[in-house]
Amino acid sequence: MAELLEMKEAIISYLDRSGGLLQFVEDCKHYNDSPQSAAVYRFCIRVNPTDLIELDARLADCLLHDPFKATAFFQSVCFLSIKTLSLIEKIHTENQVNVVLKLTHLPPFPEYSLDFCKFPRGYGPMRPVAMEGLVITMTRVTKYTQGARFLCTDDSCPCSRGFHHIRVHTPGATESVTVRSGFTCGLCSAPLKEDVKFRILGDKQLVEMVPARALDMLDGPSPCSFRYQSVTLFLRDELCNSMTMGRLYRVVGIPAHVHQWPEVTWSVEANGVQPWTPEYPSSVSANFQALLASSACSPWRFSAVVANTFGSPVVPPGLFSTLRLALLLSLVVQNREDDPDSLNYLDVLALTNDTLIIDRLMAYSLGLASRGVRHQATGEMFVSLSRDEHGTGAANVHAGSALLATGGICLLGDLASYRKDKTDALQSALESRTAALFIPGKKYGEDADQQLSFPIRCNFWALGDVATPAKRSLKCDNAVLGSVEMGSVPAQVAEAFSLVVQCRVVGGDPGSLLPLAVHTLRLAISPGESLYPACTQFTTQDYQELLAHARSLQVELSPEAERLIHGYYMASRRVRSDTTLGSSLPVASIKHLVSLAEAHCRLSLRSVVLEEDAVVAVLLCENSLTLKHGASALVIPPHALFPCELHDLDSLRRRDLTLEQLHQQILQFVFAHAPGAASYITEE
Repeated sequence: MAELLEMKEAIISYLDRSGGLLQFVEDCKHYNDSPQSAAVYRFCIRVNPTDLIELDARLADCLLHDPFKATAFFQSVCFLSIKTLSLIEKIHTENQVNVVLKLTHLPPFPEYSLDFCKFPRGYGPMRPVAMEGLVITMTRVTKYTQGARFLCTDDSCPCSRGFHHIRVHTPGATESVTVRSGFTCGLCSAPLKEDVKFRILGDKQLVEMVPARALDMLDGPSPCSFRYQSVTLFLRDELCNSMTMGRLYRVVGIPAHVHQWPEVTWSVEANGVQPWTPEYPSSVSANFQALLASSACSPWRFSAVVANTFGSPVVPPGLFSTLRLALLLSLVVQNREDDPDSLNYLDVLALTNDTLIIDRLMAYSLGLASRGVRHQATGEMFVSLSRDEHGTGAANVHAGSALLATGGICLLGDLASYRKDKTDALQSALESRTAALFIPGKKYGEDADQQLSFPIRCNFWALGDVATPAKRSLKCDNAVLGSVEMGSVPAQVAEAFSLVVQCRVVGGDPGSLLPLAVHTLRLAISPGESLYPACTQFTTQDYQELLAHARSLQVELSPEAERLIHGYYMASRRVRSDTTLGSSLPVASIKHLVSLAEAHCRLSLRSVVLEEDAVVAVLLCENSLTLKHGASALVIPPHALFPCELHDLDSLRRRDLTLEQLHQQILQFVFAHAPGAASYITEE
């Protein structure tokens, strides 16, 4: 008895020190001011186990290993406080106080971490555990019984009135456990009946989560044979709608066995939910640091060498360099999970006559993303719908590849393998950055139909085979000079991509395929051999760390870069427009230009976006527009960013001179065609 009193005193001391007592008094005032009377009054109390250990180790041990018993202690203290201070006159018995303890965190020990591969199988008291995982499925918010009042059917029994028999939800309990017929009075054993007008309803939502390690299985076929099991989370009341599909979370919850005869299912009652971002190695290797120091004389050289040697295990250096640079920039502008409002996207569409090699290059690059998902043409790209299997009757929404790739890259592969309805849905998602889902109300027990919208926060990579003719080829005699045949890719879909890159062997000479053939043969003969000694100093791990570091950089747009981007945008809209169709340059192009310039700045490991970064963005954008709509007054070569092979220092100098000439050409274009350009760009 003395031990029990000491723990209750520790609870009072903790609530007083942590500010929980003041919050408890405020909650009581809210209930007291409400004209409605209820059977159960719910109080959420935040508890820090570390602080509780300093006050009373026995109480902290009880909280971490028998949370139901600790909740009963807090319930008793709260009821005594209410009666002593006369906080709520409507509360008559301790049963009316429903206390929910919210743990701020758990001790950082393996015993308090749940491994999804080692589910607890005992039937003893469950204790709180922490877990990290990816949300793959969610249901809509439904109702559950939070608390109910029961009365004895024997009028002479004292329990036929008052609040002696109160049922409240406990973790792991189903609806039939909380509210059903068949309860008997503990005093006279007469049947109990529910006083329905005192039933308290709460919100409930079910979530399926898989371990974070399962992300390694999403970027393509894997040689390992692991299978990951998902776990069902029950989110209740204030935790509903606190999770989003495709996001990573750290959850503190209480495992429970849910008895649904004749089966017993295993689930977790969530106690606390926090967004979680795994830590990636963010550093720059010594080799890249040396390259950065040696190329400091030019703002273009570092990114040029990085792009030129990128993907050398798959493609020989110097081949498809523009696509390599575009993929690197797309990897850098990934939307981070801890900043969902950073709406910067860079979708890349590669047009090629050799889809196998480009697909291998994209698959290799996908492994360097913080999260990469390779979509299968037969799978679901956005969201799908099914009926919940846990007896709620609600609609179960499953995340597709695009939602699973939140904050990363979704590789679509060859668009020729997709049906028209899939490409139409892709075009809509690229333009609106949302995916819509229609839920028929009659099928899922609702009175009205519902339309849900899910944000798409990933970059898309795709490729199109220009050797395959379009299913509906629109031949026109007045094709604009410079535009290319999109092959199997519909023009509207290609228009929705941020960048379209043409990947043909330079010169189109069949003899130029020799380096690629030699590369493939040497890989087949000597798989572990270093094919290119100049590239061995930059390993795949070096690139992964470099990209992680570049993504973490905070960059600022300089006035010179801003003026160049704005001027090019205004000039392009003027020259690429007519009286009937309007401008062929979409309004979103200015956001793509800024994203490209900032990405090149990050890839170059700078914090200020220079005018030279804007030049790279303009050249990439202009090349993409030329492929889509033909050439404009700003005529640039197809391989403007890599006009020559980068094999020595002299070739880097020649590239810098070429880019500087193109820089002046862009300024002349802006000065000649942008409205009001003379106010911020001088003729010199």
